[in-house]
Amino acid sequence: MADHIQIPTPYEYAGGVERFEKLTDVFYGKVLQDEILEPIFRHMSPEHSRHVAHFLAEVFMGPKFYSNEFGDESLRRMVGKHIGKKLTEQQRKRWVELLMLSADEIGLPNDPEFRSVFAGHIEWGTRVAIINSNLEENPTTDEEVIPEWGWGEVKGPYEVVGSLFQRKRNKQ
Repeated sequence: MADHIQIPTPYEYAGGVERFEKLTDVFYGKVLQDEILEPIFRHMSPEHSRHVAHFLAEVFMGPKFYSNEFGDESLRRMVGKHIGKKLTEQQRKRWVELLMLSADEIGLPNDPEFRSVFAGHIEWGTRVAIINSNLEENPTTDEEVIPEWGWGEVKGPYEVVGSLFQRKRNKQ
C-alpha cells in the first residue's frame, strides 16, 4: 500500500509567514529606492509591508492573518488602497520586477511549479490592482472574499460573473 503524501499549500511550501514577511521587507526596501515606485509608496504606513505579507500568505492558502486583523472589511480595505491611484502599466511592471528580484534574493523556492503559481498570482493581482486603481469607488460587496491561490489555479474570466473576488459556487 502506497503512503499518502500530504501536498503542502503554496504558503507552506514557500516557508510560512516568516518568508512572506522577509519578502515584503526586502521588497519595500527596494521600492523606496526606486524612482518609478517611490512616489506612490513614500507615505506608506510602517505596517504596510507586514500587511502585504499577511495578505499574500492568506492568498497562498496560509492562515487568515489579514482577515483576522481586519475582519469582514479585509477585502474592501485591500481593494480600497488602490482606488483612484491611477496606476500605470510601467508602475505595475516595475512592482512585479522588484518583487521577483526580492523573491530570488531571499531564496523563495525557485522550482518551476512554485514560481509559476507565485508569478501567476502576482501577474493576476497586479492587473486587478490597475483596474481598481482607475475606479473612483470601491466595488467590493459582502459577497466577495480574499482569493485563494493554490497549485494549478485557473482564474479565467469565464468562471466569474461580476466581481473577480466572488466566492465560487460548487458546480453540481
